[in-house]
Amino acid sequence: METLQKNKFDALTGMRAIAAIMVFVYHNRKYWRYDLPFEVMRFISEWHIGVTVFFVLSGFLLAYRYEEKPLDSKKSYLKYILLRIARIFPLYWILLSFYFIDTSYSKGVDTYFLQYSLFYSLFERYSVSGIVQAWSLTVEFFFYILAPFLFLLLKKSWKYCILFLIGLFLLGWGIGVGLKEFNGNPKGFLYPLQFMIGSTFFGRSLEFFFGMLLAYLMKKEKGIQFLNKIKKPTLWGGVSILILIFAIRFFARNNFVHGVERWEGRLIHELFLPLGIIVFFWGLMTEKTWVSKILSTKFFILLGNASFAFYLIHLSYFNMKLKSYVYLPDKNFVLLWICSIVIYLFIEKPLYEGCRKLIAKIS
Repeated sequence: METLQKNKFDALTGMRAIAAIMVFVYHNRKYWRYDLPFEVMRFISEWHIGVTVFFVLSGFLLAYRYEEKPLDSKKSYLKYILLRIARIFPLYWILLSFYFIDTSYSKGVDTYFLQYSLFYSLFERYSVSGIVQAWSLTVEFFFYILAPFLFLLLKKSWKYCILFLIGLFLLGWGIGVGLKEFNGNPKGFLYPLQFMIGSTFFGRSLEFFFGMLLAYLMKKEKGIQFLNKIKKPTLWGGVSILILIFAIRFFARNNFVHGVERWEGRLIHELFLPLGIIVFFWGLMTEKTWVSKILSTKFFILLGNASFAFYLIHLSYFNMKLKSYVYLPDKNFVLLWICSIVIYLFIEKPLYEGCRKLIAKIS
């Protein structure tokens, strides 16, 4: 435990790169659909769980760093929210602006406000427009808004937190169904149920909760004692993640669907997979294994820091534009990482640092 502050969760930063790579492979699996055995394809088709890794990690890091402190005053909460805006919006806005300027790609897309505000991903009709993968940023930002309050509830009782999230889920479901009854809900706002569960915070909130739970346990002496009872957490956390991916893909009927489209697969994905992930995270932070050593190297830390840029460019506009100039046999995997590192070092990082300095001046 004494090394937690020293290494600043380096292995977890490196893990972000692994999660981004999983999402890249998942989105490119169609190219291997007829070349790989069905069982292998079913396994790769569940690598969307890289997004779950990001969500659990966000839950852990925000809870560990901020707890409920942003609720101390209006000013502290304002600074907290502005920092979260500075973290995800500037780079997204830049890429989205290039997309809209290049009308050969954005022709027919006129949902400017919905795209720039990230509200587009609350509508099923618009969820595959613009920078498609940015739907997860909407989920993240909903969590950012609620995180301090959720941690406050968690400190009082995990039951309060769970009840609040269940209530939020029912609210989202009720709004979607209510609009369907009222006017047909033609744009699919929080509707249908499968869309709301898989693509909005209302349905994905438990993934953040488990990350917060790990942070809460690490803040308590009894929690640390409980976590220390887990033997070889890196090994068993990693094994459980693999087993759970296999369990989820068991419910995929063919190469064109996911196991999470069945309620059994979704249940495993939301209730059991995050548990395996937090055990694995605990192992990365407390055990010196070959996994943690690799993920803590400067190379993987750099990839982890650049993973947000990689996530935003590996699909949709940037990737399509890049393909129009050069398309390498590895689906531009290496080239995309090079572009991501350049974007991180010369655009994303300087922008965030500049925003952080401005926000710090708010008095």
